[in-house]
Amino acid sequence: MPKRLIVAALLLGAGGPGPALAQRTLFFLELQAVGAYSTPARRVELFSLMPGDAMQKPGLGFDWVRRFGGKARDIGLLAVQARLAYDGEGRHRLEPQLYNAYFRLKARAFNAWAGHNRPALGLSSVLDSHALLLPAPAMLGFGFDRDWGAGADRDTAWGGAAASLTAGSGMPLRLEGNYLAAARVFKGVLARDNYSLGLSAAHGKVLEAMGYGPPPAGPVGWTAVSLDLSHAWRNLENRAEVLLGRRDGAAMALLFWRAGLSLLAENRLKLEAQPALWRRAGAWERALAAGLTYLFNADLAGRLMVYHDSERGGARFVVQLYWYKGL
Repeated sequence: MPKRLIVAALLLGAGGPGPALAQRTLFFLELQAVGAYSTPARRVELFSLMPGDAMQKPGLGFDWVRRFGGKARDIGLLAVQARLAYDGEGRHRLEPQLYNAYFRLKARAFNAWAGHNRPALGLSSVLDSHALLLPAPAMLGFGFDRDWGAGADRDTAWGGAAASLTAGSGMPLRLEGNYLAAARVFKGVLARDNYSLGLSAAHGKVLEAMGYGPPPAGPVGWTAVSLDLSHAWRNLENRAEVLLGRRDGAAMALLFWRAGLSLLAENRLKLEAQPALWRRAGAWERALAAGLTYLFNADLAGRLMVYHDSERGGARFVVQLYWYKGL
């Protein structure tokens, strides 16, 4: 993705919404401070999990949503979310990041989008992880949190269905014969039915990209089927995903579970545990994470994560302050 386009998005958001657009425009400022202590490295690092990943790093940004429509109904919306992040490990200290950048058309029979959005694959397609410390399946290398392309979805009385065709390159747009076609059908809506069960399938040639860095090699074959479940009961929440497939001709698998317990008034405190087991490149790996989130007020959240995986060994202690204020 050209950096000039990312900087232009940052300048667009810096102006904020004008008075004439106030009723149809949502504008938020975002500020996050992130730091971690790695016991294997015995040092403090200014990123949450991996230095090449776009999330989470100290940064300042905005989230801008503009709705289009008439008096009878909405026609669509334009969403842009961008930030300047501190990248102490990269070539440049300040890294422009373009996260959301898509137009969503709301037709009578279905919804369609084009731009930088979520592919229709597994939990990552319905789990908004842009501010969270616990890594979702996409952050573990199974799919993409955001990707460039287009998609469509339709809601039904029993659930819904979605499909997407994206570049398979993740955060930046790179075209080297890579692509990812994905589809997901689901029963139940978590906010309405307290559960959602999804079945996904994906196929393509993807780039093994992380963040905005160049991929180490060309596209590799990637095929997967996934079963995901989200369930809420009182103050307990569970999310799980089982993914099976092949990557570059070798078998891959993911077993993922996240359990959360909300406490205090208005669920201000949340405790989470997340075990994950996966196979990739002929080897099994595992990770165990525990998280704590406390909402100081409607705009400020504090998070803590303790993370351990079999690849690096030791433990990683991550602290985050995240401020998200609507203007």
